[in-house]
Amino acid sequence: MKLLHSFRTQILVSLSLTFGGVIASSASQTHFFEPYKQSSLRLPAVPLLVNDPYFSIWSPHDRLTDGGTRHWTDAAKPLLGLLKVDNAVYCFMGNESRQVLETILPMGDQEPWTAPCLRITPTKGWNQVGYNDDAWPKVQGALGNDVKKDVHTLWSGDSTDVYIRRTFRLTADDLKKDFAIRYSHDDVCELFINGVKIHDTGLTWKRKQQLTLNKQQLELLQEGENVLAMHCHNTTGGAYADMGFYALTNVKSTSILTARQKSVSVMATNTYYTFSCGPIDLDVVFTSPMLMDNYDLLSTPINYISYQVRSTDGKDHSVKLYLATTPEMAINNVNHTITTTISTLCSTGDGNNYVRCGTSLQPILKRQGDGVCIDWGYFYLSDHDGKVALAPLHRSIQSFINTGHLVSTSDSICSQSVADMPALSYMHNFEEVGTQPVQGFTMAGYDEIKDIEYLGKQYTGYWAHNGKVTIFDAFNRMARDYTDIMNRCRHLDKTIYDDGMTAGGIKYAEMLSGHYRLVMAAHKLFQDEDGHLLFFSKENNSNGSVNTVDLTYPEAPLYLSYRPELQKAMMTSIFEYSKSGRWTKPFAAHDMGTYPIANGQTYNGDMPVEECGNMLTLAATLCMLDGNTSYIDPYWDILTLWNDYLVKYGQDPENQLCTDDFAGHWAHNCNLSAKAIMGIKGYSIIAEMKGLKEEAKRYDRLARKMAKWWEKEAREDDHYRLAFDRDSTWSQKYNLIWDKIWKSNVFSPQVMSKEIAYYLKHQNIYGLPLDCRKDYTKSDWILWTATMADKPEDFSALLSPVYKYIHETPSRVPTSDWHDTKTGRYQAFIARSVLGGYWMKVFMDKFHSQVLSKKRK
Repeated sequence: MKLLHSFRTQILVSLSLTFGGVIASSASQTHFFEPYKQSSLRLPAVPLLVNDPYFSIWSPHDRLTDGGTRHWTDAAKPLLGLLKVDNAVYCFMGNESRQVLETILPMGDQEPWTAPCLRITPTKGWNQVGYNDDAWPKVQGALGNDVKKDVHTLWSGDSTDVYIRRTFRLTADDLKKDFAIRYSHDDVCELFINGVKIHDTGLTWKRKQQLTLNKQQLELLQEGENVLAMHCHNTTGGAYADMGFYALTNVKSTSILTARQKSVSVMATNTYYTFSCGPIDLDVVFTSPMLMDNYDLLSTPINYISYQVRSTDGKDHSVKLYLATTPEMAINNVNHTITTTISTLCSTGDGNNYVRCGTSLQPILKRQGDGVCIDWGYFYLSDHDGKVALAPLHRSIQSFINTGHLVSTSDSICSQSVADMPALSYMHNFEEVGTQPVQGFTMAGYDEIKDIEYLGKQYTGYWAHNGKVTIFDAFNRMARDYTDIMNRCRHLDKTIYDDGMTAGGIKYAEMLSGHYRLVMAAHKLFQDEDGHLLFFSKENNSNGSVNTVDLTYPEAPLYLSYRPELQKAMMTSIFEYSKSGRWTKPFAAHDMGTYPIANGQTYNGDMPVEECGNMLTLAATLCMLDGNTSYIDPYWDILTLWNDYLVKYGQDPENQLCTDDFAGHWAHNCNLSAKAIMGIKGYSIIAEMKGLKEEAKRYDRLARKMAKWWEKEAREDDHYRLAFDRDSTWSQKYNLIWDKIWKSNVFSPQVMSKEIAYYLKHQNIYGLPLDCRKDYTKSDWILWTATMADKPEDFSALLSPVYKYIHETPSRVPTSDWHDTKTGRYQAFIARSVLGGYWMKVFMDKFHSQVLSKKRK
């Protein structure tokens, strides 16, 4: 034990030295409550507490009091904030009234359900009460083509449609209630109540959507038997169908006043709110210290909640601040049994207290897939600068309102439903507050215990150093180094904003500032037993894959700009997967599994040209940044194999998957061919750096020959085609950007200029469509495309509609990278790391000034 304690102490001392002293501490902390710059960008969802795909809590509202806080999956993760000023109580965060779902028909992620299901077109009236479905096969839901996604019946490729009938009974008293349908679908979905269509999703795929029935839809329900019916049509790829029916109950506490929100600004690591609570102004700052130059800080799953109060009427006032949450923080859905405990934990001997919650079963790393929340590990709320308590939710709130005190009824409370969940609460008593600002802070964190499984072995997050550092060590360290860490966060906020401002103006700066945490929190950082640093993304709201190469590629500009080692940490496992012999195909894998299990590719389709081109292009760029080939040297044979694949199949790609196949697969894809060409050019660059002169010349000549053929076959009047064999088509050719970044001149200069001129004529109100087939787009690719422009005004012209989409979209989710350019609504994909692609212009400017300028010297 002495040896373990000594080793842990050495680690903590080392980390403290790393964290502290980089930026001088300030005697006053008032500046911590002022953003580096005020931002005018209204994000569709505002980051509050974020660190990884599971610890991810957002406010999808203009005002923090407009509704509850949520996970990116839309699961409730409630945070409540109250401020008692003299005898008045103001709500500044969340909503003290809560909406509870009472299950009538469960969804498949709650429990398997059985219902009649047909896979051919049914006869008329199939969705009505009284229809005879005796001959229909009975299936267990949900249905899908992936058994790892709460699927209980496989929906295979032999049928494109499923028709499902689920019956339920309602009493006269039931009909007085409000109701909602929750559903998941992939792709097109129609919902019916008693034969009447009430919803049509169009071509999208989404998980755990909620449709609250309006007055006209409620009138369709009847006493006795009712039918909820679904028709789901799969166009291509994934297939999924699930639905449930729920009664809504509103649980309200005593009426309280609503604080007036005066401002909100989002910087890279900080979210700033200011509220007016009668004669008191309240500042609240949510800080996620995800600093790329410090892996311990980046990976530690603890956030700060800082607060400051001051009198605005020149008088002194009694002020108390209250924060609360519930065990919903630690569950996947509300049907799990929750154990909540309060403990005095003195791992470092200082007597700090915490309230924590977690499931009773603790199924560590047992749940995987998309659209899910964690149901193992523990959420913690610290008593720093205040006190914490555990009590029934209503009683906790009422005690604070009536007496200004916390009430704690038990050291442990077990709850089995949302209705009886307790409050994990925190209070800071400021006592008398005058015109001089008074500050404090607390911390919230989530210890996953084991964070990820990689090639059969389970690992903790990087911060835990394989269990040698506990969550309490981390809390103590964060508390001790608060001033230094906050200063470092402010420094990064300034860097991100200023770099965006220099590269593209104020709108660009605000976009980058608003999305830094979104990108970072879509990952998990850890180190494997061989010492490899690994940084795995999750495909949020797309399919749940872990470390997908066609996420690693579009998000690369952020990491290439500021921390190339993290870019390598996304690529190393793909190289090692092939090197180990586990992946034997002659092209790069698509992914490493389904989050958080990374034991090998689980996606049911390969993207050979796509992934080979991605890996080769990024490898070449990393070598140029490093000035040597040491990173890729162990994988040179693998890169050669992938280059050979591009040489053979990349010029005129066959009908194979690529990342832009939302509107269906097209062979002879010109943008995919451009990716292959730049991948081969990348290989020649690496070969030259390795001293393989003849190979370098050979593949450089080949890339240029392929580009010349490309220009001839893709050209169509004033632009270049979507596919070589398709007249009157066009698409974004964002893969050409590497030719501009590297200044390799593989393609003729007029190719990009001609494309940019064409794109500027084909924009819609919310951006440039991905191609001519549909109105939707990918905003990450637009920023890549915009960076191809030579004129700043052309870059801004392509950027501005994306800014407008983010600012105006009615889809209140953490920014989606896939949206409709006419309506501004998101199609699918939420909180995905690909928005790291927004940094492409920043990266190109840095690369030209820091790499190519040195090379010329």
